[in-house]
Parts: sequence; C-alpha cells; structure tokens
Amino acid sequence: MNISEIILNSVKPFPSIEIVPPLKGISKDELLSSIEPLLEYAPKYINVTCHRNEFEFVPNADGSFSKRMVRSRVNEVAVAASIMSRYQVEMVPHVICAGVSVDQIHATLDDLNFLGIHNVMALRGDCLSGEKRFTPNPHGYAHADELVRGIREYRKEDGEVFCIGVGGYPEKHFESPNIETDVRYLKQKVDAGADFIITQMFFDNERFYAFERLCRQAGITVPIIPGLKPLSSQRQITLLPESFSLDIPLALSSAMAQAKSSAEAYRIGQDWCTMQCRDLLQHGVKAIHFYTMGQARNVCEILRNCF
Repeated sequence: MNISEIILNSVKPFPSIEIVPPLKGISKDELLSSIEPLLEYAPKYINVTCHRNEFEFVPNADGSFSKRMVRSRVNEVAVAASIMSRYQVEMVPHVICAGVSVDQIHATLDDLNFLGIHNVMALRGDCLSGEKRFTPNPHGYAHADELVRGIREYRKEDGEVFCIGVGGYPEKHFESPNIETDVRYLKQKVDAGADFIITQMFFDNERFYAFERLCRQAGITVPIIPGLKPLSSQRQITLLPESFSLDIPLALSSAMAQAKSSAEAYRIGQDWCTMQCRDLLQHGVKAIHFYTMGQARNVCEILRNCF
C-alpha cells in the first residue's frame, strides 16, 4: 500500500520511523534485532536513509593516485529488503540526487520495483565533506524537483509505479534566503509529482504549525507529516543546530545544559519530545515521523506513552 493510501485510510493517528543503514560488518540478524523493539508499536512504515558514496585517493607505485570509492554503510535497498522480508511493514528508502547519474537512479528504481517496494523519499542529498556548495553529478539531477519528476515518469508506460515523499523544512533549508522562498521550492516538488511531505526535525511545535499554514496558503494540499527526534545527550544541543541548521528552544537547551548526568539529559530530551508528540496529536495530525538515528529506547518510550 502506498503512503498516501495509508494516511487516507487510517482511522487514528499513527507513528512511522526512520533508520540509518548500519555500518558494514553488522549481520542481517543484528540489524533486525536492533529495530524489533520499535516494531512492537506498529509503525505504518519505515524510512531508510541513503548515504552518498565517498571517495579517497590511493597512491600507486609510480607516484600517481587512483580514485577509489568508499562506502561505509550497508546499501539502503539491501536494508529495506531485509526488513520487509521479515516483517509486514511498508519500506520507504531514500533516493538522492547526490553523486549519482540518472541511469544509476533508474537502476535503483528497477531494484525497488522488483522487490515490490513502491514508496520512496526523493531528496537532493548533502554536499561532500569540504564542499561549500552542492555539485550534481554531470549526468544526474541538480534539484529534488527534477528527481521527483524523473521518478514520476519512470516506467510511465506501465502507470505510476512509485508513491513519492519529499522533505520539508519548518525552519527553512539553510540554503534558502527565507521561509517563503523555501515553501515556493517545496511547492515545485509537489507540482513535479510528490505525494506527501515529511518535515525535518524541529523542537518548537509553533514552527511546524506556522510552516503548515504557509504551505496551505501556497496551494500545497498533500499530507504534511511532522518529524520529531528526542535529544539524547548534552552534546546534541550544539551538534544538531550545526548539522541541520535548526533552533533548539531556550527552555530545552537550558535544561539540557544544566543536567547533572547523562541519564538526566536523556530523560529531559525524551520528556520534551513526548510533550511535542502529545501536542501535535491534540492538534489533529494524522501521523508523526520519528528520527531514531540508531537510538531505539527513547523513541520506544515515546511511542508507548503517546500511541
């Protein structure tokens, strides 16, 4: 079932989760064991992030260098297939522009279609380490709306194969000059064929409500699913704003900074996210997406308390 149908047909709010592919070396059974606690709370679907390939230059005997691809994590398609083969849950792997050609994207879509995975998240992807501005593959897509359009047209002769999600930014993407421009870019992705939106994490629900109003005023009618992540350490009050260009409310950052132990900081982050989740549900959202980032315990507690 595609995500749009799940949202439309759900009689009560539901959770979904996002996981990061494990580092190479972990077994399939270890992966499945790590997410099993989350599945007890019946998430309707699981997103699997995609990490672009990195490269290193290896010296040759003659003094020249050879470029070698480095991939530290298990492929997202393999992760999605492994989970789907064991559990009855829809998988939503990420498909990105970064570092890949159109032909490579089509090959990934071929694999997903073969596996019976028909929901994807279409994202531009991040810059390489040390890269100031995003540089697309010369034979690929430069922007997420182009990727959405390409996925929508894939195998068009057989009908629309994939249900497509895109990212939204309640505090704007860091490259956008303002939130209004960012919403305009988001509408371009929807107009290109996106079926639903999952937001970047946020820690102030008012930011989400304001973002949702702007989207509706701009003519965006597809479902907008809020994304949450509980803070789990004091270090994250500086790391997350640096990595994701988002704000952490003063009340939360102060409480985390004043925590006397790692356990107390963990509880503060979990309690704040629980409060956010309950407030969103009271405001009538149909689904909430949780970014686990390899941390299952706090998300499990939030799901137990809210769903």
